[in-house]
Amino acid sequence: MNIAIVILNWNGRSLLEQFLPSVVKYSEQAMVYVADNASTDDSIDYIKTSFPKVQIVENEINGGYSKGYNDALSKIDADIYCLLNSDVEVTENWLEPIIKAFKNSEKLGVIQPKILDYKNKKYFEYAGAAGGFIDKLGYPYCRGRIFDTLEEDKGQYDDTLDIFWASGACLFIRKSVFEEVDKLDEDFFAHQEEIDLCWRIQNSGYDIKYIGTSKVYHLGGATLNAMNPKKTFLNFRNSLLMIVKNTSGVFTWYIILIRLLLDGIAGIKFILEGKPSHCLAILKAHFSFYKNLPTFVKKRKKSRDTRKYYSVSSVVWQYYILNKKLFNHL
Repeated sequence: MNIAIVILNWNGRSLLEQFLPSVVKYSEQAMVYVADNASTDDSIDYIKTSFPKVQIVENEINGGYSKGYNDALSKIDADIYCLLNSDVEVTENWLEPIIKAFKNSEKLGVIQPKILDYKNKKYFEYAGAAGGFIDKLGYPYCRGRIFDTLEEDKGQYDDTLDIFWASGACLFIRKSVFEEVDKLDEDFFAHQEEIDLCWRIQNSGYDIKYIGTSKVYHLGGATLNAMNPKKTFLNFRNSLLMIVKNTSGVFTWYIILIRLLLDGIAGIKFILEGKPSHCLAILKAHFSFYKNLPTFVKKRKKSRDTRKYYSVSSVVWQYYILNKKLFNHL
C-alpha cells in the first residue's frame, strides 16, 4: 500500500522549517511531497537544500486548498493520500494504525487521527479534534470541540469511531475514492470543503473513521487566522453553499432561511464585540452565496441524498441555550 503525504504550501518557509522535520522523521512508510501554491518566498529552495528526498509539486497559481490539492494530487500516484497542513507536527508510529485500518476494510474511504493543540498539547485542537459531525442546520462540531470550547484529552477519545467528516488539517483518503467523487469542490476555495467532500463520500457508500491511536499536533490558524474577516466570509458562505448542494427537498430552503436569520444574529454579536469587519464579512458572504446559488443548485442534482446526516437537531441551541458545552452532554 503506497502512501503519499502531501503538504500544501503557500509562502510558508517558516512553517516548513518548524514542522516538516517531524513528518520526514516519522513517515518512513510513505513518500513526502510538498505541493507549492505558487509561493513567492524561498520555500522551494529551502526544501531542496534541507530535505532533498522530499518531492516538490509546483502549482501554477494559488488556487487555495481545494484547487491546490486537486492540481497537485493529479500528478501524484499513490493508493492513499494524506492531506496534511503545513502546521502539523506528527508523532512516532502515527501511520501504523492508519495503514492497518485501510488494509482491513475496502469500504473505508477516509480516516482522521486524533488532532491535539500544538500550543497546549493536553487539549484538543479546534480543526477536527476527535472527529467531526454536523447538526440538522449544517453547523459543524467535533468530539472534543464544540464552538470555542475545547476539551482536555484524558483518553476519552482513544477509540475508533465512524464520524461524519474528517478534518482537512490531516485527512487520509483512498485515491480511488477521491477520484470517484470528483475530488474537492474548487468553488469553495478554502474552509469546509472537506465536510462537503466527506458528505459526498458517505453518499457514495464509503465509511469515514476517526482513529484515536494515531496522534498529531496542529498549530491552527497559521495560514488564515480566526481574527481574519476573510475566514469569517469563507466559513459563512461555504456553509450555506454546502447545505444547498447536499440536502434534499423543500427542507433545504427551510434550513437556509433559519441560517440566514442566525447569521444576522451573529453579525449583531460581532458589532457588539467591536468587530464590524466580521459583520461586513457576513454580508459579503450572503451576497456571494446568492451569486453562486444557481451553480450549486445544478450541483445539488448530483450530490444530494435523503439519508439522515445529523444526530443533533441544533448544536447552537444545545450549546448557547441549554449550556451543554461537551460532546458527551449533547
